[in-house]
Amino acid sequence: MDTDTVTKREKRPERGPDGRFLLGNSGGPGNPYGRRVAELRSAILEAVTPEIMRAIVDGLVMAAREGDCAAAKLVLSYTLGPPVAADILERLEALEQRLETQA
Repeated sequence: MDTDTVTKREKRPERGPDGRFLLGNSGGPGNPYGRRVAELRSAILEAVTPEIMRAIVDGLVMAAREGDCAAAKLVLSYTLGPPVAADILERLEALEQRLETQA
């Protein structure tokens, strides 16, 4: 470490004795694109009305009913959530047995 870094830390430590950042710490540079992303999200929210969103969802549901697998997957994942692994119980039992043999 150079002496400038040590001197800066001695003048104003960034962390307390417990390792947490002290009050007044700048917290780093942040996300350089955060403000732009927020502007874009605001623009989308202003442009998409509840009626437009309803039309989009109705179109997705109709496409799913007509056999569009991608549309069906999207509709199901947003209404029912992601699919659960069918063998979850078997994997849990195997893990329990492995832990019992290690103990």
